[in-house]
Amino acid sequence: MYLYLETDGKIYTVRRGGRLTLPRVGDPIPFPYRVLYELPWGDEGVAVGVPRLEAHPEDWIGKDEVPAREDVAPILREVVHRSMPRVVAEGIVERGESLLLVRAARGLTAGLWSLPGGFLSFGETPEEAVRREVEEELRVGCSVGELLGVRAKVGEHTGLHWIIFFFAVELHGNPRPDPDEIAEARFFPRKEAAMALADGTMAAFVRDYYRI
Repeated sequence: MYLYLETDGKIYTVRRGGRLTLPRVGDPIPFPYRVLYELPWGDEGVAVGVPRLEAHPEDWIGKDEVPAREDVAPILREVVHRSMPRVVAEGIVERGESLLLVRAARGLTAGLWSLPGGFLSFGETPEEAVRREVEEELRVGCSVGELLGVRAKVGEHTGLHWIIFFFAVELHGNPRPDPDEIAEARFFPRKEAAMALADGTMAAFVRDYYRI
């Protein structure tokens, strides 16, 4: 298993076969560290940890340098890519005591119930992203209200770091789902919505917010 140690955008690497790469768990490391996660990345898996240092490691490679370097191993390039947080914005759309869920037609959540919303595009604010995603998915205008909460998780299957913004959203009409993205849109009573949501972090947020 490879070992990924990062602090303040600097990565501890070793040189092997003429390339900068990651050490492996069990290699001699010249400082103490703490492993946070063991993730299914690369062909051996990766332990992600935090080094305990007395000073900033100026001589370590910067994370943002890796994509442009030609002397880095594929595993280092892959892990830097995978370690970048994925940011999404989700809409809490109410109708009385019910909550709108969507069942995706494709993508990571195909066939599963989720909240309307999705990934931030480059340069967008979370508010802009949830408005765009809701209007694209449901083909109806909307207004974005207050930020209701933010949650983070490491995905059980992907090992990716997700940051999720939850916003109150009001639709300006009835949902007309885009069939290329959304197979079905339906209002559920809040408790049923929490049970139907495939993503545990979203479900927990709904339960916490509505005190279910």
